[in-house]
Amino acid sequence: MVAAGNNKNGSEATQKSSRSNWRNYAVMAVGVVVVCGAAVVVGQFSRANEATTFEPPANAVGPTPTGEKLALPIRPTVPVTLTVYEDPRSPQSRTFAQQYSATFSQLLASGQAQINYRLVTQSDKTYGGSGAKEAAAAAACAQDQGRFRQFMDQVWANQPAPQQDGFKDRALLKKLAKKAGKIQHDTFDLCLDRDQRQGWVNKSQQDYANSGLGPVPVVQLNGQTLADPTTQLTPSKLAGLVSKEAQRVAAASPDTGADTPSPTATP
Repeated sequence: MVAAGNNKNGSEATQKSSRSNWRNYAVMAVGVVVVCGAAVVVGQFSRANEATTFEPPANAVGPTPTGEKLALPIRPTVPVTLTVYEDPRSPQSRTFAQQYSATFSQLLASGQAQINYRLVTQSDKTYGGSGAKEAAAAAACAQDQGRFRQFMDQVWANQPAPQQDGFKDRALLKKLAKKAGKIQHDTFDLCLDRDQRQGWVNKSQQDYANSGLGPVPVVQLNGQTLADPTTQLTPSKLAGLVSKEAQRVAAASPDTGADTPSPTATP
């Protein structure tokens, strides 16, 4: 009889222990779910915050009238600054970029000019969609690795028809980054996927929209807006204007020693 009682008591103790263990496991499982759910919410909030936070790409310059660094410089030198407004989705911007590419390269090589690129997204409003914004953000991610111009060359060479909004496809933008070469793809992909430059693109577009500059492309020479580069300006005329401005700046400078570039371009 004692043995039977012991067995009964042991069985009850085992059942109580089992129920206690299951309660502990249930509490632990709920805790894990809560922690995981919180992590997902925090991750989503973090990505949303990055998409709206204004964080300029590496080496961006400014300030603009509103104070932000919105221009992406190529080969900062002296004494002339060209500011070029382009829209990655705009066929007019593509034609301009390809037509003036050799002239820009010559001006950079001569040391006469630096080029500050301003990316805008007006075509998204014109055609609908988000391709210009996505491509501009991707170009800013490439700028972080010093490959802005090489990436934009691929954008112009592979620009879809604007009605198709092809640049909204981030897989395409990642392929273009690979074609651009010398881009660390994990870093680039993370920058793109986390929307790290979306806030900067928004600011750039807002500043352009408030400027009243008119349709892109737009070219400014030391802050002065030049004639329409698609109808009134030519690459040779631009080179001549840069040469003339370089001479003017050099003559006005108190230091006109041997380090001043010798202008070679002609109108």
